[in-house]
Amino acid sequence: MELPFYLNFNDFERNYYDNLEKWFEEYHNTSETDYLNALAELYSPYVYYNFAEDRLKPDASIEVKDCFFPYHEKIGISFCIDCENGIQPANKIHQVFEFKNISMMEYAQHILDKINKFCSKNPQALDGSKNIQDYLNNYAVVTSVDGVGYCISYNRHQKAIPFLKAYLPYYGQTVNMAVYRDFLFSIVQIAEFIDQKLKTVHAFKDTIYARSKAEAKFNVQMSREYLKLCN
Repeated sequence: MELPFYLNFNDFERNYYDNLEKWFEEYHNTSETDYLNALAELYSPYVYYNFAEDRLKPDASIEVKDCFFPYHEKIGISFCIDCENGIQPANKIHQVFEFKNISMMEYAQHILDKINKFCSKNPQALDGSKNIQDYLNNYAVVTSVDGVGYCISYNRHQKAIPFLKAYLPYYGQTVNMAVYRDFLFSIVQIAEFIDQKLKTVHAFKDTIYARSKAEAKFNVQMSREYLKLCN
């Protein structure tokens, strides 16, 4: 069963038991704990554990490769265009990249731009039977490269699919900033709701809070070990 992804806490809470009933209809030998664990997996990537406040905080971001050519502001990006046309310039400049974290809103807009660019070149792509949502996981569209800009990892992109399905419009050029702000406000509420249900069935170690705290401690420990190796 593909669990719906909600951007608003009220929608999540209102549909909780309906979706639980559908879960039981599809998975007969299961429990509410299994359902809650699936929900925890779905929403935990969008929160993090804050040591100072000892609580969960929103963290709707994703890591991407920011690809560029050294000094391209001086030399232009014609090399990139030539490469895309299958022409290797004599004075070839190798592309470089750096990893960076961007918000899920920026990521969604980037994917939307890719889809709209594809559809503008292929007018039949949105022929009435298909819309933007039909292309959000199209490998050729998602991984297309314009030479510079964000280079999308298709495998990492899979983890963002539930959010994108809930957030991207069916038609249009821009994402909704107000809906995204509501999501940032709601995600911790959703996580705490799931955790409260998990505590009710005594699955304390499965809570998003416990998972996030353990991951945060692990990352701190790994950073310390790395610093020791460097010194």
